[in-house]
This record gives sequence, C-alpha cells and structure tokens, in this order.
Amino acid sequence: MNSIIEAAQAKRAGPAPSAPVAPAPLTLHLLQRADYPRWDAFVRACPEATFFHLSGWQSVIEQSFGIKTFFYYVEQDGQIQGVLPLAEIKSRLFGHSLGAMPFCVYGGPVATGPEARAMLDGAAHELAQKLGVGHLEYRGMARFHPEDPAWHSKELYVTFRKEITGDDEANMNAIPRKQRAMVRKGIKLGLRGEVDANVDRMFDAYARSVHRLGTPVFPKKYFALLQQTFGDECEVRTIVTDDNRLVAAVLSFYWRDEVVPYYGGGTDLAREVAGNDFMYWNLMQAAAARGCRLFDFGRSKLGTGAYDFKKNWGFTAQHLPYEYKLYGADALPDNNPLNPKYQLFIKMWKKLPLPLANFMGPYIVRNLG
Repeated sequence: MNSIIEAAQAKRAGPAPSAPVAPAPLTLHLLQRADYPRWDAFVRACPEATFFHLSGWQSVIEQSFGIKTFFYYVEQDGQIQGVLPLAEIKSRLFGHSLGAMPFCVYGGPVATGPEARAMLDGAAHELAQKLGVGHLEYRGMARFHPEDPAWHSKELYVTFRKEITGDDEANMNAIPRKQRAMVRKGIKLGLRGEVDANVDRMFDAYARSVHRLGTPVFPKKYFALLQQTFGDECEVRTIVTDDNRLVAAVLSFYWRDEVVPYYGGGTDLAREVAGNDFMYWNLMQAAAARGCRLFDFGRSKLGTGAYDFKKNWGFTAQHLPYEYKLYGADALPDNNPLNPKYQLFIKMWKKLPLPLANFMGPYIVRNLG
C-alpha cells in the first residue's frame, strides 16, 4: 500500500528536477571561409574588437602579399568566444616574426572571458615555437599583458583620436587657428572632394607622396582589394581643383561611429593649395554627416612630420604600447624608417624614377608588416 501511495504522490509532484547541464568545454579552431559570417558577427558585437579583427583581412593580406595567416577562434556550445588573427612574416632583411595583421594598427586576442583569451594566447605561443620566429607581436591601445615580464613594450607609435560633432562650425572652430587658416585656404581656392569607385587616382597621389618620403609603395592591388572586400566601410575620397586637377586622395575606414583615414597622399600641387589640410577637413565633414562621432587620425611614429601635422590639428597623442614576446631574437624589432641603418636606403629610394619605384616597392614592403 505504501508503495502505491508513494507512486501517486510522485506522479502529482511531477518529474524530479534535472541537474544543471555543464557548459561544453572551450575548443580552439582555425577559421574557414564558411565561418566568416560567424567570425564577423562576434567581432562586431565585441567591444574590444576593432576593424582590423574582421575576417576580410585574411584574404586581403594573403592575396596582396602572399603572407601566411592563422585566424584562431575559440568556441563553446556553438558560439564564438574569442578571436586572434595572426600572420607570419619571414624575411632575410627584416627578420622572422608572428603577430597581428601586417599593416594594421591594432590586433591581438579579444575574447568574452579570461579562459578564452588564455587559450588564444596559448595557441599563439605554440605556433611561434613551431615556426621558430624571432618574436611574437600584439598591437593594441592598451597592453594585453601589463604584468607579465615575458612581454615587452616600447615607445615608438602614438595614435590621435578626437571626438567630432554633427555641427560643421563646431568642428571647424575646434581646429587651432593656424591650421584652420590652411583649411580655409583650400576652401577659398575651390577645392572639392569626390568619392571614387576605384583606386586609380588615389594610388597616383599616394605613390607620389611616399616616393618623396623614400618609402616603398604598396601594390595597387592591395588598395583595390580593400575597397572590394570592405565595401561601404572603405571609402576612397579624392580632392581636385575647380578645373579637375588631382590634388590629393585618402582611403578611409568606417567602423561603428568612427572614421579612420588610413592611406593618403598628395601631389606636388597639394602644397600650393593646402590640399592635404582641405582633404582631412572634407573627410571630417562627410564623416560627421554620416553619423561618425570619432575621428581617428591613425598612428604615427614619434619625431616624424606626420606626428607634427596631426598635433597641429589639435589632436592629443596617445601612446600605443605594442607588445613583443621574444623567441629566437635577443632584441626588440626596429624595422622603421627612423632606424639609422635605413637612412642610406631612403636617400637612394627617393632618387629612383617613380615607375621603377612603383614596380620594385611591392616586393620590399611585403616584408615590413
């Protein structure tokens, strides 16, 4: 009888509560093309992620430069929990390294929690050892491992970021007086900005500009792939005179509420008509109208003309504490134009005919990163 009563009571009470299901373990994967949408959905939702974490950089870097990439992600219960894009650069002249995407100002592990980030860190460490690189590099606006003595940092790059409003007059008045006068000069001379559907004019202005600086040029294919891959988030803006002469051009990225002028250059005419000054003002106007509220002037090296130019716009420099973990190397990398050992190369490069420099440049720049 008791068993019958107990059974009836159990039936009325319903099934016993089940034990909570433990979450699945974190698993590490390499990105496949079919997973690009999932990867990008995570990047766009993750506050720490940047434009340079998007999956499109994998095809852009591999197709433009033939550089090997490794896009790691951590997954749990079918959901991406963290990502880390890496690339290997192997050069007799500039060394052997693994790190954030070449030619990208930001990059490193971004994740929803410390366990996922640690798994990504571990994958990078194992890959660095397997490849036998000299060093591993992460790039961010803050240090990823501020208390780990195995990771080193140095002061080389700064970034310039400033809030803008939807009011052109307020944005103009925020520019220091001398720089504002240069902007107004371009306006009075009738300069105008045009958005291009290709990179032809932009490449012409950019190639001339970097040649004057003694710097190897990127391949034109690279800029075309950026525009093709990122669509509306990659704009090519060209500045011309009232009689359609090319003055300057800039390729910019749009990310969330930010605009990032990334590659730009001017012709010889730009100096006469304050073309570069007008170009960035014209971009600021267009970005503000598009809803952007942050103007990211990008990184510059300390002690360069680009650094001084951006400071003259009233932007405050913010140190970029890039991190390096040494493996085969015994010193931090120093592959930049300020290194005295490259000064002779720079002087010689300036003397090359422009067509020759444009032909040779892509073979050299792919090793710089």
